[in-house]
Amino acid sequence: MCNSVVGPADPDPANAAKPAVLIIGGLGYIGRFLAHHIHTHHLASTLRLVDKQLPQLASLAPEHQAACSAQNFLQADASREQSQARIFDLPPSPEDVSSKREFDYVFNCGGETRFSQDDEVYKVRSYQLSLTVGKEAARRGVKAFVEISTGHVYNPSRTPQKEGEKTSKPHTKQAKWKLAAEEALAKIPGLKLCVLRLPLVYGPYAGRWLGTLLALARVYQSREPRETMKWLWGSELRTNTLHVEDAALGMWLAAEWRARNDRIPNASPNERIVFNVVDRGATSQGTMAGIIKQIFGIETGFQNTLVNTFARLNLERVVDEVNDDTLDDWADLQEEAGIKGNGGPLSPFMEKELLRDADLSLDGGRFESVVGFRPRHERITKEEVQAVIESYKRMRWWP
Repeated sequence: MCNSVVGPADPDPANAAKPAVLIIGGLGYIGRFLAHHIHTHHLASTLRLVDKQLPQLASLAPEHQAACSAQNFLQADASREQSQARIFDLPPSPEDVSSKREFDYVFNCGGETRFSQDDEVYKVRSYQLSLTVGKEAARRGVKAFVEISTGHVYNPSRTPQKEGEKTSKPHTKQAKWKLAAEEALAKIPGLKLCVLRLPLVYGPYAGRWLGTLLALARVYQSREPRETMKWLWGSELRTNTLHVEDAALGMWLAAEWRARNDRIPNASPNERIVFNVVDRGATSQGTMAGIIKQIFGIETGFQNTLVNTFARLNLERVVDEVNDDTLDDWADLQEEAGIKGNGGPLSPFMEKELLRDADLSLDGGRFESVVGFRPRHERITKEEVQAVIESYKRMRWWP
């Protein structure tokens, strides 16, 4: 494995005025779409992606190959202090070889993305990563440090949560450590921090939440006789969403805004710069049940009060039973389609932490009014979900 510093050593002089950009976790789901956005719109003089895994092993879509190429890539563990010089050092400008260049924008898309891990895993791979990179960014005078956090930091509420709402009961352990990272980063002197809290992110090639839902629906579609695909809790449970392309756009707008601003208008001088980024669809379980029914031609519904009460008291057992009931069927579907062992991020495996009776409902008004963000994918629709399935087919992941 190559561990040498790569990345464009001789930036195009025509791009010299554009910012130099560093993406930590650049091969992750959001990181690769951000890199693609920057690359295709020619927004940066230098683009460097840092990740622990190699591009060859990252199941990159064809359209992401150029942005995530070896020229732009550096393999490193960004949570380690001894890696920071390799990550942050840039070659001098071709016009002035004696000058020292620094990155203008740093995006932290890194961290542990799996759920239900031990606290120590999140502490090292998320919290420590954020702090180590944040301290280095502050030391080097980076103009904007954008930290990608999660809307799961808020206390569950059906009312759309604003940035100042309570965060005493994060939904997941991942969110608990993301919140701890937010708070610790805010204490680093000189760090030009901007925190973005995202809901459930979906789009082409998505795994996790939407990928799980679609794999489950495919299993139900394959069964004879047909069964009704039922959700726990109810149709009104909020599962707010954001298309990954809008996440990338929002991150770029946030960096540009933060480089020019040190506080949110009309906010107190000590208030942290935090924004929710969310679409306008107020997505709920009912939204998704309707879309699944249309696409797959299966009946969908919701469990009754008795089942929900049992699930609240025995969630781990309920989740284990659902997983036992679907994983073998999914494996059979993959084998029949000749894609066994090559299913990308797709699996019907359900995470207990994401199945809790906890609304994810965000108010994105501040980000829209202050930064000028407008989601291009205003809500999740049948057409948006169908496009995700088509992306799976292009990658030969879909049975």
